Amino acid sequence: MPSLSTLPVVVAALFGPPLLACGDDIADDGDSTGAATGGSLDPLSMPSEPTLTPSDFNSARDCEQCHPDHVAEWELSRHAYAMTDPVFRALVEIRQSDLDGVEDQFCTSCHSSICTRGGECIPGFSFESLSPIALEGITCEACHKVQEVVRPYNSGHLIDGTAALGGNIKDPTRNAYHESKYDALFDSSEFCAGCHDVLETNGLNLERPYAEWLESAAPAAGKTCQSCHMPTYEGVAALGAPTRTDLHRHRFLGVELPRIPEILSDPALAATLNAEIDTLLQTAASMALTVPEQVTAGRQLDLVITVRNEIGAHAFPTGSTNLRQVWIEVTATNGEGTVLYETGKLDANGDLGNVWSTIEPHSDPDLLLLSSTLIDAVGQPTLYSWNASEHRTGSISPGHDRTFTLFVPVPEGTTGEIQIEAVVHFRTYPPHLIAKLGLTDTMGDALVVRDVTTASATVQVVASGAMHEE
Repeated sequence: MPSLSTLPVVVAALFGPPLLACGDDIADDGDSTGAATGGSLDPLSMPSEPTLTPSDFNSARDCEQCHPDHVAEWELSRHAYAMTDPVFRALVEIRQSDLDGVEDQFCTSCHSSICTRGGECIPGFSFESLSPIALEGITCEACHKVQEVVRPYNSGHLIDGTAALGGNIKDPTRNAYHESKYDALFDSSEFCAGCHDVLETNGLNLERPYAEWLESAAPAAGKTCQSCHMPTYEGVAALGAPTRTDLHRHRFLGVELPRIPEILSDPALAATLNAEIDTLLQTAASMALTVPEQVTAGRQLDLVITVRNEIGAHAFPTGSTNLRQVWIEVTATNGEGTVLYETGKLDANGDLGNVWSTIEPHSDPDLLLLSSTLIDAVGQPTLYSWNASEHRTGSISPGHDRTFTLFVPVPEGTTGEIQIEAVVHFRTYPPHLIAKLGLTDTMGDALVVRDVTTASATVQVVASGAMHEE
């Protein structure tokens, strides 16, 4: 029997007109598609002509001379991995092929604003042809030369390559290498919103952690994105600078392990970073099971599962929820260890038993998925956002919970106790996506399943007719 759960939420554009609606946000190149004149989709983030000069931006290698700690942290971050991530590259190349180059700048507008605004990431570009500064992705000065957030989504930053380097230090130390300035923007969640909230070109909302933060209790409590993802410490911002107690880490703590050589070649470092990810996830959600004290053999056991988002500042999960997977695995066994019921199990390829399993598609009708699914124009699931017309998400809002009911069959003759075990799992990518992108041979070890939270319960079984009389 199928599960009863909260219906998925259909997420639409929440921030005003979609990026590619009609009129104001499209540069007038004489071609409404932009294909014939350089693929311009947006004059701020995807201009038809360069609005930045890449040579105005220093490499992280230059910054490292005075800021070795910050650069060492950044090197282990997803920001440093933004343009070299093989999954990102594969998705960009498929989008390039599917859309004939019209939207080649869409993903790179955030992953490398210097490249996209500097005339390197143009329609038909190849990653092999890009300059070192373009391939540094979200490098130091891509952030520290931001002047303003014009809109809280889709690379909404105004960037000036010739400007002083901004930051949140109110009295920056003068130096001979660059001009520095204090800017309160760097302490705000709005700064992160410029790239971490994403609308597709048709206005479909794909990622909305900043919008979720606005809807949460975090702003009133004075908690920003940086509070969690860039925790403070005592140290020096630069060689020779004074010791400060409010410096921010530049690892950008998150739930994904970048597959970069420094990590892959150092098992101890990888173990440390994986432990940090596990700790972060294990504080993200809690789960409770509600069951009757006893159940009669030959009937069903009503199992109520409640998952609560403990993050408080954004949804669980958040970000690229159509790529990430969060689901609940449930197993019910009798006293002899025989499985009476299960959902959320993986097939031989490691996939869930939904539409994407190539071995057992649609084999798990009770599957409880907290991540999201993209739906195309004819109502079918699709892997690619540019083919999507609808975004159905199972994410739980910050500070809220969601309840599911499963019906566990209890066969005649069952005796003793039924043991129920439930686990909320997380993984960055599902195997079917990695296989579709042709990356299984190189990224098989990146498909690790992490446990977020667990819960268990025991129910006594009584024989038919053995229930006490009322």
